[in-house]
Amino acid sequence: LVGGAMQNNEAVTGLQVRIPLKTLNRHGLVAGATGTGKTKSLQVLLEELSLAGVPSLVMDMKGDLSGIGAPGERNPIVTKREANIAMQWNPQGFPIEFLSISDQAGTRIRSTVSEFGPVILSKILGLNDTQGGLLGMLFMYADKRKLPLLNLEDLKSLLRYATEEGKDEIKREFGLVSTTSAMAVMREISALEQQGGDKLFGEPSFDTFDLCSFDPSGKGKVNIIRLMDIQQKPDLFSAFMLSLLAEVFEVFPEAGDSDKPKLMIFIDEAHLLFRDASKELLDQMDVIIKLIRSKGIGIVFITQDPGDIPENILSQLGFKLQHALRAFTAKDRKALKLSAQNFPITEFYDTETLLTEMGIGEALFTALDEKGRPTELVHTLMRPPYSRMDVLSDSELNMILQYSSLARKYNTEVDSVSAHEMLTQRINAQMEAEEEEEEKEQELRESKPRGRAPKPEPSTFEQVMKSPVTNTIMRELTRGILGVFGISTSTRRRSTTRRRR
Repeated sequence: LVGGAMQNNEAVTGLQVRIPLKTLNRHGLVAGATGTGKTKSLQVLLEELSLAGVPSLVMDMKGDLSGIGAPGERNPIVTKREANIAMQWNPQGFPIEFLSISDQAGTRIRSTVSEFGPVILSKILGLNDTQGGLLGMLFMYADKRKLPLLNLEDLKSLLRYATEEGKDEIKREFGLVSTTSAMAVMREISALEQQGGDKLFGEPSFDTFDLCSFDPSGKGKVNIIRLMDIQQKPDLFSAFMLSLLAEVFEVFPEAGDSDKPKLMIFIDEAHLLFRDASKELLDQMDVIIKLIRSKGIGIVFITQDPGDIPENILSQLGFKLQHALRAFTAKDRKALKLSAQNFPITEFYDTETLLTEMGIGEALFTALDEKGRPTELVHTLMRPPYSRMDVLSDSELNMILQYSSLARKYNTEVDSVSAHEMLTQRINAQMEAEEEEEEKEQELRESKPRGRAPKPEPSTFEQVMKSPVTNTIMRELTRGILGVFGISTSTRRRSTTRRRR
């Protein structure tokens, strides 16, 4: 039950508006200006799904959805709408779980880097083909060497190893690793870390099947991810949503046509998901939206302006719940006209005018019937939520966390031995081996004689022969001998001359 029908701005008593559960996995949109009732409409959808036994996952960007865990209180507006819609208002709280990917209190949602995989991680980091190829090669190397990639520190350690100590080893098997590409990947990882992205990775890894749980009475649980500190971190939000949708798509089995969805996912402030998103990210989101409904999963985007949703994705949304829009500028009027054209043509309403005239808690609604055909556009008076239209107190929230089975399961971080520790040990072992080799070479060098061999001490004879006295005697003796030789030679020459004469 969504609410009651209206005509000429008046409620048509007893005429109710409902959504077939069977077609909810065809996705949807809840849109409208600030203060027009989007959050309360979202609350109504979550309540109806829970009552039908369908669990849900919702992004709480503003912190105003926690009240769904406590019963509401009757007031005059509730009583009036109860009469207009011909319904029985039954105040009650619904089973909820608080989840978190940041510093907000709640069950921590993590995944390992390996579970993300190189393709999704490349798209999250905005890598080009060359950089993505490098990342894929590193994942392949890690798989072959049994190096678990659990968190971003593991991935950074592997990048450093590939460009420093292990570059020769990786080059022999995969080819040369580009240092430029490796440094570019490192910068993108650091940028994600600065937005708190390191909290997305690690162990224990969150099992998405834990989102599909029920309370003892059979109500589907409402899983609320508290994201109040994420609005200024769009890259982190995009990374988380893409990884979550990819994980759900991968692990959930094919469902075919079923009477109701297995899980409904509500993405609040959807403009954060698509704003400044790369083309690769948008293409990946488009593929997931097209295919995930076959797993029995429905996705609903909540935003102020339908123009925040890319046109190729907007065209795949089976139901639309459009609250009032405001047109204060020429740009607003242009957007308003475009929004009116996104609805089925109707002879009962002037859609463009009605979009600016609707009050709080009123919406234009269209959906797919059980045969998949678009229904007539209807001006709807939304039913009041059964749960509290305010937030839980801190003590109430802490009580829910205290008794949460998911919190006990996932809030104790596991520090397993992974690629970072294993590569560090490998590098340390290499350094120790190199130091031992250097010490052996040093010892070998020190054991060898250095320089020329020392000259032997001169003998006594040599010392005598080299003394100055001996040198003088030898000179004089030599002169005497040479003198004798000279005289003898001259005498012989003169005697020979006389005989000739």
